[in-house]
Amino acid sequence: MSQWPSSKATRVLAALLRIGWKIKRQSGSHRTLSRQGWPDFVFAFHDREEIGPRMLARIARHAGLKPEDL
Repeated sequence: MSQWPSSKATRVLAALLRIGWKIKRQSGSHRTLSRQGWPDFVFAFHDREEIGPRMLARIARHAGLKPEDL
């Protein structure tokens, strides 16, 4: 079992913003996030969409997110 629970996209985006990511630009549901010292990251989920454990693990690897940040 993964250490990542399923979570709504709004909750994941809020966690990313709390750890230092900023929304650089947005086009529809595609948000380009930027953070000092990290490459830009495209967060392409609708707000009410459920993000599963495998996708959360992938986002965490690219964005430095930890389970306790949620």
